[in-house]
Amino acid sequence: MAGALILGLILVITYTLYGPIRSAISEPSPTGSPIGASSVDLSTMTPRQAADRLFNRVMAAAERGDNTEVVNFLPMAIRAHEMIEGLDADGKFHLVLLNLQASLNKNALISAREILAESPKHLLGLVGAADASLALGDTASARVFYQDWLDAYDSEIVKKLPEYIDHRVILETKEMTARALLGKD
Repeated sequence: MAGALILGLILVITYTLYGPIRSAISEPSPTGSPIGASSVDLSTMTPRQAADRLFNRVMAAAERGDNTEVVNFLPMAIRAHEMIEGLDADGKFHLVLLNLQASLNKNALISAREILAESPKHLLGLVGAADASLALGDTASARVFYQDWLDAYDSEIVKKLPEYIDHRVILETKEMTARALLGKD
């Protein structure tokens, strides 16, 4: 019973993080400035700063349930990240999350695998690959990625990589997800 409740909670959290807009991404965005648009001029920022700003805006809008803002800025945020040459693991993880938000689950898995190609035990790469696999309906692969994540967690988290610190909330909640999926709750 407790396992079922935990799995239900995980599904609700995952849907909240990754699922509030599914078909709306293909809708054209309206012309003009969206309501509440920031007065920040992205042209004064480096490409990475602009991409990070767009990522934060999309994720905050998704958290608030502001689907209009997500629809307006999600394609722009994805393109901004894709245009950066030499994107680091943190930026690639942003791309994973943005692609999952857009239901571009294969693209999310590709970005996660790019992280893992550079660092096979990278926690964000493993969790990104696990979540993308789940979104693609590949529970078997998700279990493998989550088991690898659990196995690597203790040795990786002590590295205190900036991206681990920046995304600590995700890392803190994924242990419950991993254990529930693997039946280790």
